[in-house]
Amino acid sequence: MSRESKKFGVPDELANLYDFANTLDVRHFTHHGVPHPQGDELTHARELVAWMSQRGLSPASAKITPAMLASAIELRTLIRDYLQCDPIERSRNKDAARALSKTLKLFPLVVTAGNDGMVLRSARDDALAGLSPIVAELYDGSKNGTINRLKMCASDECRRVFFDRSKPSTRRWCMSSLCGNRMKTRSYRERQRNAG
Repeated sequence: MSRESKKFGVPDELANLYDFANTLDVRHFTHHGVPHPQGDELTHARELVAWMSQRGLSPASAKITPAMLASAIELRTLIRDYLQCDPIERSRNKDAARALSKTLKLFPLVVTAGNDGMVLRSARDDALAGLSPIVAELYDGSKNGTINRLKMCASDECRRVFFDRSKPSTRRWCMSSLCGNRMKTRSYRERQRNAG
């Protein structure tokens, strides 16, 4: 669990998935006169190894090939595409579900018995096995419904994945005071222009 996932109250059982989806930062707004810098934490194999190692998903000595990095980026892209869909629409969006399913086949899981009961573990035995816990979180979250609280900010200038802690689970923005306020202000100004 990262400082970021703790700060925003993401449950431990979704923290790696949340962090992985947000390794791509496409925010492009200006706040208090300062433009937000966009970034990608996974542009090189060594960055993916470091990211997994920091979370205890893989040893720092893991070897990631360019093909493995491409598979990891594809997984992240398709997870983000899936989370971008409204939770009610996720099962209905056949294209997003089909594309994600195809990529998930690259990260097979097996059930093993242990001291804590049954556990989903990676069937891979290479460095990308470190991403299998993210796939397991995706699976577990879909089974217990917590994945429906992982959403993508509705602001086109943000697109950050957030965990909706609201009781009715109806939040649309990662931060109402920032993205929500900006969108509401923009809509208000648009209505004023159209009315005048």
